[in-house]
Amino acid sequence: MTPERTDKFQKVLSNRQSDLAIVMENVHDPHNISAVMRTCDAVGIQDIYVINSIMPKHSYFGPKSSSSAAKWLTVHQFSSLEECIPVLRSQFTKIYTTHLSTDAVALYDVDFTKESIALVFGNEHDGVSEEMRRLADGNIIIPQVGMIQSLNISVACAISIYEAFRQKKNAGHYDHPSLSEERIEEIKSVWSKPKVKFRFKDLRALKRSIQ
Repeated sequence: MTPERTDKFQKVLSNRQSDLAIVMENVHDPHNISAVMRTCDAVGIQDIYVINSIMPKHSYFGPKSSSSAAKWLTVHQFSSLEECIPVLRSQFTKIYTTHLSTDAVALYDVDFTKESIALVFGNEHDGVSEEMRRLADGNIIIPQVGMIQSLNISVACAISIYEAFRQKKNAGHYDHPSLSEERIEEIKSVWSKPKVKFRFKDLRALKRSIQ
């Protein structure tokens, strides 16, 4: 690996945020997952948690939406909430779902600089499950004034984590590494390995398998 590549890895990893993560619960469309991954990479989120309790685990994430973002992230996949929640609790002090409800707090009223937070987004049809909302610490909504009070998951995620990015950037969270040196070296090792390439027809086959 060239010195330039090594320097690029170090620079990117020095901006990764260990105290912010995205959780996707039963999201069907691989393109939505890939779009979320691309945004996560852009703001320095390293860890993504994917829960597939009503469908098989994803084996592929679309390259057209992600621009190969998946290979730069650490994706944790689970087949149930019972498997995922303890892991989230061990890593983050708060778990917030994103769901339209009377007890929800506006996104812009959440302080992303004081605690480690995992943000949960539900699937395209039903949103976050009732069980997940019950296990979470609170519920967040993105303020809207239109007729249709909903957003595509990739759009909602982008708005949410860029608000977190804005707050954390202003608070100086990107001025020093958040990941431990050990974690940085571990990720570097993974990134240095040859990546498996997929063809677009593989994505079509995956979409057929989950319909």
